[in-house]
Amino acid sequence: MSRNDELFARAQRTIPAGVNSPVRAFRSVGGTPRFFTRGEGAYLWDADGKRYIDYVGSWGPAILGHAHPDAVRAVQETARHGLSFGAPTEAEIEMAETLCRLLPSLELVRLVSSGTEATMTALRLARGYTGRSKIVKFEGCYHGHGDSLLVKAGSGALTFGQPSSAGVPPSIAGETVVLSYNDLDEVAATFEAHPEEIAGIIVEPVAGNMNLIAPKPEFLPGLRRLCDRYGAVLIFDEVMTGFRLHLRGAQGLYGVAPDLTTLGKVIGGGMPVGAFGGRRAIMEKIAPLGPVYQAGTLSGNPVAVAAGLATLKVIEAPGFYERLSERTRALTDGLAAAATKAGVPFSAQSIGGMFGIYFAEHAPQSYAEVMACDKEAFNRFFHRMLDAGVYLAPSAFEAGFVSAAHTADDIATTVRLGRESLGSTR
Repeated sequence: MSRNDELFARAQRTIPAGVNSPVRAFRSVGGTPRFFTRGEGAYLWDADGKRYIDYVGSWGPAILGHAHPDAVRAVQETARHGLSFGAPTEAEIEMAETLCRLLPSLELVRLVSSGTEATMTALRLARGYTGRSKIVKFEGCYHGHGDSLLVKAGSGALTFGQPSSAGVPPSIAGETVVLSYNDLDEVAATFEAHPEEIAGIIVEPVAGNMNLIAPKPEFLPGLRRLCDRYGAVLIFDEVMTGFRLHLRGAQGLYGVAPDLTTLGKVIGGGMPVGAFGGRRAIMEKIAPLGPVYQAGTLSGNPVAVAAGLATLKVIEAPGFYERLSERTRALTDGLAAAATKAGVPFSAQSIGGMFGIYFAEHAPQSYAEVMACDKEAFNRFFHRMLDAGVYLAPSAFEAGFVSAAHTADDIATTVRLGRESLGSTR
């Protein structure tokens, strides 16, 4: 029995399913999850000492690679002076100033400890600001595990959602309308049917939690226009896309300014940090300025903020995103070419440092199209690549991530191993 097998068996005795977040359990792909002992640059080593080229990157935060010297040094220097104070620090101000400078839609910003905390507070703030109760979200987009967001589509268009998790009361799910991503007509019809009830729209501007789905050219500008017309709040969930695609986020890449933005992942540099921010008139509704309550003991934790600030300083270097995008495109182009040569139905695409691979002829544009991809072919490919030393997300429904630490040789090696593995997926 491998050390990974031993640890997984041990973990299941005291941790539900042996993991502290569901996708880590490998239930989607089968097999034993890898227990990692260390990371450096583009690589991870598991409990058996095997090295992997990593394309999960802690699900997005590791844009500089693992254990980047600047981030590690910042954590070490800050930790020497104390781990947490539960009181303001100057570093929090610097983080807020940096975020507001990089994302002009942010006039005020508040730090929290996770993306889930940021998104659930953004919804509360949208409701408190508008005095309305209903939220529009999109099928396949994930915004954390707050009750209002664990909702699946109803039985037809313009129906309110149904709980997608036990423990979510139908009365809460009923305040959420779940629509099809990239279907602007459906959003317009929903506003026409409920013009005075919708507090806001929350959307991943580039979806990353049903694999990578790019917005159609008219989708994000159309959401902006509809929110303006009906007095609703447009929320961009940039927990994943924030600073992963572009220095100005997806909102800068696509030129659409939301009313509120939620952030996480990259802004913590691998440590637990989240944030929400936006227009001053909305943000001034948050306590203690206004009646919408939010609090957090570890919000703005100095060690986590130090890691995030160190990361943000590096990614501001000229040419950083051009190099990251070029390397990510080389990966997807190489895999797509290998699949074509092998005669395997396959497509791939990338935006900035994020990528998606799909066992389908064309890159999907909606949740329904994602679900039509060949999941079993992906699972076979995943395990072939894992055995060869390439760590991809253990699910056909997750985006992948390239870091600045991935070299041209890493990409070439991955493409070569992919070429060898793709023939086994048929």
